Amino acid sequence: MDAHTLIHQQVSENPIVLYMKGTPQFPQCGFSANAANILKACGITNFLSVNVLESAELRDGLKTYANWPTFPQLYVKGQLVGGSDIMRDLYQSGELQRLLADATA
Repeated sequence: MDAHTLIHQQVSENPIVLYMKGTPQFPQCGFSANAANILKACGITNFLSVNVLESAELRDGLKTYANWPTFPQLYVKGQLVGGSDIMRDLYQSGELQRLLADATA
């Protein structure tokens, strides 16, 4: 399975997917740690997290899948929301909580 097919399958079958460096328990960069903590602050504990450091093919595929070159990347209901800074801004405005609530309803 090529990277784009795998990514499409992951974001289609899981309402919330976080592609990050490391894991929520052991993030490997500050931005990924922030993203995981924002989801936790929103009460989201059941989501697919994918460690992009485990696969160069997946990491490269993600950069072209939604034309977003950096990590983390949050997908909600198959749509790219953005990275850590966008997540923070959406969280502060309350928009992220609404988006996540809709995805898990």
